[in-house]
Amino acid sequence: MVNLPPPGVLLALVGLVLLFIRSPQLRKAIILISPLIVLATIWSIPDNTVSLGTHFLFWDLVPVRMDPLGRLFATIFSLMAFAGGLFALRQKRVSELSAAFVYAGGAIGVALAGDLITVFIFWELMAIASTVVIWSAVTPESYKASIRYLMLHLLGGVILMAGIIGHVVEHGDIAFQSMSPDSWSHILILVGFLINAGAPPFSSWLSDAYPEASYTGTVFLSAFTTKTAVYVLIRGFPGTEILIYLGLFMVFYGIVYALLENDMRRILVYSIINQVGFMVVGIGIGTEMALNGAAAHAFAHIIYKGLLLMSAGAVLYRTNERKCSNLGGLFQSMPLTTICGTIGALAISSFPFTSGFVSKSMIATAAAEQHLAFVWYLLAAASAGVFLHAGIKFPWFVFFQKDSGMRPKDPPWNMSAAMVLFAALCIGIGCYPDPLYALLPYATNYVPYTVPHVVNMLQLLLFAGLAFFLLLPWMKRTLTITLDLDWLYRRLFPRVWVVGSAAFIVYQQRVSAFTELMVYRTIMSLKRIHGGKGLLSRNVSTNSASIGALVLLCVWLVSFYK
Repeated sequence: MVNLPPPGVLLALVGLVLLFIRSPQLRKAIILISPLIVLATIWSIPDNTVSLGTHFLFWDLVPVRMDPLGRLFATIFSLMAFAGGLFALRQKRVSELSAAFVYAGGAIGVALAGDLITVFIFWELMAIASTVVIWSAVTPESYKASIRYLMLHLLGGVILMAGIIGHVVEHGDIAFQSMSPDSWSHILILVGFLINAGAPPFSSWLSDAYPEASYTGTVFLSAFTTKTAVYVLIRGFPGTEILIYLGLFMVFYGIVYALLENDMRRILVYSIINQVGFMVVGIGIGTEMALNGAAAHAFAHIIYKGLLLMSAGAVLYRTNERKCSNLGGLFQSMPLTTICGTIGALAISSFPFTSGFVSKSMIATAAAEQHLAFVWYLLAAASAGVFLHAGIKFPWFVFFQKDSGMRPKDPPWNMSAAMVLFAALCIGIGCYPDPLYALLPYATNYVPYTVPHVVNMLQLLLFAGLAFFLLLPWMKRTLTITLDLDWLYRRLFPRVWVVGSAAFIVYQQRVSAFTELMVYRTIMSLKRIHGGKGLLSRNVSTNSASIGALVLLCVWLVSFYK
């Protein structure tokens, strides 16, 4: 076996090397080949490996644990790095491509991390690299969004590190294994994980930051941060009941805000929160079926969400327009993009014979098996909501609604090839899910294609589609801005700070004026008592001078701390 660094480190190093490659052709070759080498490396490591056993330079300091769960996530992260690199092959900002590959390497590093310290190191690497991806759009909006994004994720990193330190103090080891939130250290670790998952009250960072990246950057961003959070939740907190309710909140939060949104990429980003909510519900249920469903849905979601954002990126690339109210009729000149975007929309809606159908249904089945009827009904209603906002709204308003008059062409060959690849995977997994099921952490004999299941899903989607077109006049969006919880720290807190600062300055000025007045009056009083030209004149006794100094000090202290 070639003495290579761990897969995550390898891909991150490739990302750094890209900064120094001057030849565009060589850079493109590295972008396409390196994720496949990393994928081969992942599959060359046998199961139940706890360390690669290599001792070249510092690689032995990065322990790797390989098991079915880690292999599943590392595999899809590598595939996403390849497809994202193919889609971004013409991207001229090398800094974005470099940061994206470091970002992907960090995600693979988390998926294969052998202990909590390694998880934290790659966790922070992802935060920094993803910030650079957002920043690389080089717009005032992307810069501001990247700073807010970085501040929140560094806060999450501090919380996570505090939890890890507490865990080490309490248990004396750094092993990353199943935990329960029964101590403050484990609660902090859980909170650190949930921030990256986009759980409440921090859900708005996705819709704030991701749409401000470039047309290629958003594709990379959609795959790694939230799905590594799903991975660590599966690994660390399976069966934690509160996750069921947090997941349900995320499911409907994403639906409501996506239905209100006018920006096509913000619609799709809100649906990331919605889909991760399904996974979090499965983790909260905690059975083998539910955890398999969460893992399978994360795998499928990376593919169809990447496909949807690729189609949106292709539209943005050709039209430089992101508002649904300004788009429409693009199917006439962008047929390939329309077909691929529609396949992604059907997959996210769990349409039969697409990848979403064979993964999301496992979570609902797990809820039914645990007699969680309330959860099952809410998930069914949410599936209809997903079809409304992502399955119909996105393709309808972007590709099919009133003719906008624009006639852009389909994107260049590399972007088209990436979309076709993911569209084929959406259909291939949906028609033949056994290879995906074989990768899952627990053995399963789940059969998604039963007559009741197919009929029920078709009925649900049919009535959801009918509701959309009946309510179409209310579905049309205008040039509005959707308020979210980030309004608190983007608008309210800064205004409170400005008002508070102004009030404090006024207070300081008044205190200063009062102090000066008191000092002046004290000096004048001493002059009248002792005479002479000043307080330090020769006819002032030592006792009087001491008393005067003490009086001045007391007056200053009282006025300052008043």
